[in-house]
Amino acid sequence: MENKKKFKPDPDLKLMEQVREVLRYHHYAYRTEQTYCDWIKRFLKFYGMKQHPKDMGAAEVERWLSHLASEGKVAASTQRQALNAIIFLYREVLDIELGEISPMRSKKQRKPPTVLTQNEVQQVLRSMEGTHRLMAQLLYGCGLRLMECIRLRIQDIDFGQGRIFVRCGKGGKDRTVVLPESVRSLLAEHVEKVAELHETDLRAGFGEVYIPDALARKYPNACRETGWQYVFPSKSRSIDPRSGKEMRHHVMESGLQKAVKAAVRNAGIVKRAGCHTMRHSFATHLLENGVNIRLVQELMGHKDVKTTEIYTHVMNKDIDAVKSPLDLL
Repeated sequence: MENKKKFKPDPDLKLMEQVREVLRYHHYAYRTEQTYCDWIKRFLKFYGMKQHPKDMGAAEVERWLSHLASEGKVAASTQRQALNAIIFLYREVLDIELGEISPMRSKKQRKPPTVLTQNEVQQVLRSMEGTHRLMAQLLYGCGLRLMECIRLRIQDIDFGQGRIFVRCGKGGKDRTVVLPESVRSLLAEHVEKVAELHETDLRAGFGEVYIPDALARKYPNACRETGWQYVFPSKSRSIDPRSGKEMRHHVMESGLQKAVKAAVRNAGIVKRAGCHTMRHSFATHLLENGVNIRLVQELMGHKDVKTTEIYTHVMNKDIDAVKSPLDLL
């Protein structure tokens, strides 16, 4: 069986333009494109922008990665992300195999997640209003990650079956979660308003939304369909950085992050809590209520049940039954 011909970037382009060309050829997400380009720039700046990567090799990469661990104090996952970006540069763009790389490793620290009690979650949600409150309710009620909530499309919500379909979650995996009954009517009203906004865009000659390249080629008119519109669209249209077209993208995640932080503060909660805390709390409360850990694993989209087991360490159910030896004196 013949090997598939490897894509080669335009040699007349500058290095970073070549990187973007290859990333887009392989259909990497725009966020991944930004992240990889940032790491590659940091790698080049570390060596003073004086050497081309093809004139360097494994030794230089090891030194930089070790610097990230020793001086930068980056987390193990961050160091791994930096390594992935550099491997992509050499393997896919420069067509060079780096060979074995053994840098100083960042220490992998597994800390128990911060979890809010059900009463604290209630206080936080009461301190929020409008669309941000609805989004926070979905984070907690469905166990969604921040970007999974932000990127929801109208067609991902099945009001009939009471389900939400999470497309291309972490690791590119799809999963199904339960739509909370308590937000169903609110969400339905919100979706109606989004559909009306889309009709206004269409009448103005716009109405397109970003969809993955393969689907865009197969269904050229899908980008204008209501079902493909984001559930939480931006207030204004903007220029898509890849196509150059004026589209309505989803809202920025920073708005929800700030709203949750402010709500935690206003509720008088001193825990270091944010959007992801809602997801942690969802899993912990399910386990406390006796839901099977395998089902929780499926709802959370965890590849390994060991990831789900971390929530058993912050459950209150068993801890509450234990008396401190000091109280027995």
